[in-house]
Amino acid sequence: MKKVKILLVTLFISSVATAQVVNFSGSFKLNTPNSKLNQEFSLAPKEIIILQEGNNLDVEKHLSFQDQDYVTKDKFTLDGKECINPGWQETQKKSTAVWAEDKKSLKITSKFPMNDGGEAVIIEIYKMDGTNMVIESSATSSYGDMAETMVYDKQ
Repeated sequence: MKKVKILLVTLFISSVATAQVVNFSGSFKLNTPNSKLNQEFSLAPKEIIILQEGNNLDVEKHLSFQDQDYVTKDKFTLDGKECINPGWQETQKKSTAVWAEDKKSLKITSKFPMNDGGEAVIIEIYKMDGTNMVIESSATSSYGDMAETMVYDKQ
């Protein structure tokens, strides 16, 4: 009986240690009807392209702001170390990407300076729901707070 308990504990520990990490690689288009977006102003990109290999995550976002189209390209490491990417208007955006304990969601926290001397903080939590990607986003700055839930269909 003692050997069976030891075997079960060993199997449980090894299954937890080898928990599958979600791979977000793919091209995704915004599903507006299934998303919860702000009415007046939204940070939701209309398309996101992700390449995830090993410890690296490359995220390309296609957005529109004031009738202008923009593409942002960010590179993150998946080990919680700070990554620096171009920010808005020649600033630097400092980000960390950290897996949830169950490895099923990824939290990316980004900070960048504002023109008024303050700092903006954006937190994005990436999850998969079947083939759809869901991003829960919250932003805090001197302009106020906002939160959105964006649903993306895999292409």
